[in-house]
Amino acid sequence: MRILLIAMSGSIHTARWIEQIADQGWDIRLFPSMDNGNVHPDINNVTIYHSFYCAGRSMKRACKLRGIPLFYKPFALFARIIMNRFFPEYRVLQLARLIEKLKPDLIHSLEIQHAGYLTYEAKKRIKGKFPPWIVTNWGSDIYLFGRLADHEPKIRAVLKEADYYSCECKRDVGLAKEFGFNGETLPVFPNAGGFNLETAASLRRPGKVSERRNIMLKGYQGWAGRALTGLRALERCAEILKGYEITIYSASNEVVIAAELFSRSTGVKTEIVPPETAHKEILKLHGRACISIGLSISDAISTSLLEAMVMGSFPIQSWTSCGNEWIEDGKTGILVPPEDPEIVEKAIRHALTDDDLVNNAAEINYSLAVDKLDHKILKTKTIDMYKHVAQRQD
Repeated sequence: MRILLIAMSGSIHTARWIEQIADQGWDIRLFPSMDNGNVHPDINNVTIYHSFYCAGRSMKRACKLRGIPLFYKPFALFARIIMNRFFPEYRVLQLARLIEKLKPDLIHSLEIQHAGYLTYEAKKRIKGKFPPWIVTNWGSDIYLFGRLADHEPKIRAVLKEADYYSCECKRDVGLAKEFGFNGETLPVFPNAGGFNLETAASLRRPGKVSERRNIMLKGYQGWAGRALTGLRALERCAEILKGYEITIYSASNEVVIAAELFSRSTGVKTEIVPPETAHKEILKLHGRACISIGLSISDAISTSLLEAMVMGSFPIQSWTSCGNEWIEDGKTGILVPPEDPEIVEKAIRHALTDDDLVNNAAEINYSLAVDKLDHKILKTKTIDMYKHVAQRQD
């Protein structure tokens, strides 16, 4: 089976998705939905179609690069800038030609705002039958962007043309139908792959979760992330944080500054996790934390929420992330508004002063992870999904 993926080649989510199917003997091709020449180091066993790329770097993996090689990275960047300025549809035409040449058994666009739009434009330029098309919803693709005037008609156009739709929230199944999707909805499960639970268990701090003295905070602050709300909530309850350390990962620049000011004003130590820290280390940090806070105005199932559940940390999660499909509010986690520090503060106080709550939640969440998040289970579901689509074409 030949599968053409249209996805962000620099994304860890793309890498983890491909990892699930890389050993099946299938012919997997990747067309980057963002033409920046980047390839995530964990992507392996695929053919990748750039426009211009830097050929001077060593590729210590089984990846084949296609496109125009240039031996100096700034030259490749300059070439892409020129093409985008004078021939803005060059990637659409390149993708259309590739589809006509490859004749893949199926096309799968991972994410809508880049991959979905790009695939839709390419489809309009192809005469004759288009391969079966799977559209996968990532994060806020419909839940947030579907409420924006510039994106709503584009999302509707993509979903109208798609044959199959996959997502990780039951919430988004209903939204896709509201936006005009009439094809087949594939099984709902996380897009980021599963967890090796044996490895995860080895990274967890021994003892009761209530005895941990770290707090994890997701540091995104921007169009969706609301880490500053989390910091403000922690500041409001600083008197109960004596002896705790706040660990902030994926921190935006303004969050780094705010964290330093927070430590100076409260005396509570903060640690900024370096960018590009390995996923295993992030898991280890969740495994040392009593609570893990993740706030954003929009998301699908937040990977950080699942990481906290697997590692025993009590999740305090914004209610915009369909976390209600994974945790029971007030029992196995607490769902909060993303921009209200007072309510987030109350959730933090509750979790840090109720040992039974966090200890019991850790046991329940891990049992759920065994049933639904084991990497072997999700790998099988991913493979079965592709086999199902392929069989429907026979």
